[in-house]
Amino acid sequence: MRLQSLAIWASLVSVAAIGDARGHHSFAMFDTEHPIELTGTVKEFRFVNPHSILILQVKGANGEVTEWVLEGGAPAMLVRAGMTAKSLKVGDEIIIMVNPLHSGAPGGSYQPDRAKFKDGTPVAVPRE
Repeated sequence: MRLQSLAIWASLVSVAAIGDARGHHSFAMFDTEHPIELTGTVKEFRFVNPHSILILQVKGANGEVTEWVLEGGAPAMLVRAGMTAKSLKVGDEIIIMVNPLHSGAPGGSYQPDRAKFKDGTPVAVPRE
C-alpha cells in the first residue's frame, strides 16, 4: 500500500511539473528589434513569479490614457538587477524602454536597467 501511495504521489508531481513547463512561453511575441520609449504612471507593479507585471498608464498625443501591460523577469532576476518589490509604487512616473508586442496591442516586455524615474534616477540600483 505504501509503495502504491508513493507511486501515485510521484505521478502527480511529474504531471504538475510537466504542465508547468508546457505553460511557460518564450518572449517571441515581443519585438526586440524595434524598442519604444514610454512615459507613464505606474498603475500596478506585481513582483511575482514566473514573470513580474508592470501596468503603466500612458497618455497619448490626443490626451487619451492607454494602459500598457508590461512583462518582466522573475523576482530573482529583478533582484539581481537591483529591483525590489518596493522599487515601483502606484503613482510613480517613469520613462521606460520596452519591446512592444508584435500585434500592436498596448503591451510588451521590459528590463529593469531600461527604466528610470521622470527625474532621471534609475529604477534599478545594482548592488556592488
